[in-house]
Amino acid sequence: MTDNFMDQPQLDAEARIHITEEFERVMEPKLRKHHARLGVLSCGFAGEAYEGWMLHFQSRGGGFEITHFEYDPEGDGLDLDL
Repeated sequence: MTDNFMDQPQLDAEARIHITEEFERVMEPKLRKHHARLGVLSCGFAGEAYEGWMLHFQSRGGGFEITHFEYDPEGDGLDLDL
């Protein structure tokens, strides 16, 4: 991981939309099942290209809100199909 913020990869608007749509479709039902309120997840659920990205979320009304994204190539996914 580089120390320079400017050298960090960036997500474009299209990637953010794709991750958000997949988060709503795939992850929100699992998070509701586990009574999640806030946390950090790997974006690998949205495809291999996003495995190095992490998203921070919090509950909002009956759903969830992604509060921000960060790049962490050493981040790891979590199987919520327990």
